[in-house]
Amino acid sequence: MNISLFSMTGLEFMFRWGHFLAGVCWIGVLWYFNFIQGSYFAEADGAAKSDATQKLVPRALWWFRWGAMGTFLSGVVILAMKGHMAGPAIFSTSWGVTILVGALMGTFMWFNVWFIIWPAQKIVIANAVAVAGGGEANPAAAVAAGKAGLASRTNTLFSLPLLFFMGAASHLPVSIGNDGIGCALGAAAALVVVVEANGLFGKMGPMKSVSGVIHMGILLTVVLFGLVEGLS
Repeated sequence: MNISLFSMTGLEFMFRWGHFLAGVCWIGVLWYFNFIQGSYFAEADGAAKSDATQKLVPRALWWFRWGAMGTFLSGVVILAMKGHMAGPAIFSTSWGVTILVGALMGTFMWFNVWFIIWPAQKIVIANAVAVAGGGEANPAAAVAAGKAGLASRTNTLFSLPLLFFMGAASHLPVSIGNDGIGCALGAAAALVVVVEANGLFGKMGPMKSVSGVIHMGILLTVVLFGLVEGLS
């Protein structure tokens, strides 16, 4: 009796399942931070905000960063398995082009979580604990909060086209011509890099509001898909 799960295809599916589970955790907490917690913090009094920063935020950040790590690592494994089973040519197909654009955004998002947001939030949390205990405020906490906030908004911006391209890989094929694949990937990657650079060194701009980051995410999705569809 052959059991489909006990095969390379089944193994790939298990990693894909883990990828979905970790991704739901990651993006869900990301949206909680940006769509719910941020609005609450803007209205909460100092004591409530301090208590949440000390007790709620660290717990949410644990699920946030490990959800990101699980999503990233499982995604790397899936791409490697796809390349092994189907050959490198798979990345020159409609699936490959769209999945690589999504994977680039996902990689930047993972980087932002572990190397921008988490280090900055540790400063913010430590400051809240120190102030609550009667200590002096750390002037670096405000700067860290702003840095984390911009990176988090950038991840929220990326999350909309990320989900679109991950879904499009299997469910929305694009016309691919071999002569245009490199141009399409290069143009899409360049735009993603520019957005990431703004997330590291730029300003909030329209992303400052919840509606703004959603609208910008939809716009980025449209532009990226237009580049891939039009230049491939």
